[in-house]
Amino acid sequence: MNIEQLMERLGRSGVTVILKVDDERMTQGGEPWTLVMSGPGLGEQGFIRAESSSLTDVLEQGFRILQSRPGNWEWLGEIS
Repeated sequence: MNIEQLMERLGRSGVTVILKVDDERMTQGGEPWTLVMSGPGLGEQGFIRAESSSLTDVLEQGFRILQSRPGNWEWLGEIS
């Protein structure tokens, strides 16, 4: 997965993305990865937030939610 291309495509689709890893939660065995998406591309339903123990999983969670929203998100299924 090319993260730069992914983020650029989301940005061009009206989605602001914040991706965070939390060292404290990582050391405590928690879910250190957080993904937050917001912006006009998400419509009236507001922001999306996902948390997980892995980067891949947090992205997949966020994309599943995004694909359930109105809009042209089919291209997310092409990302591996």
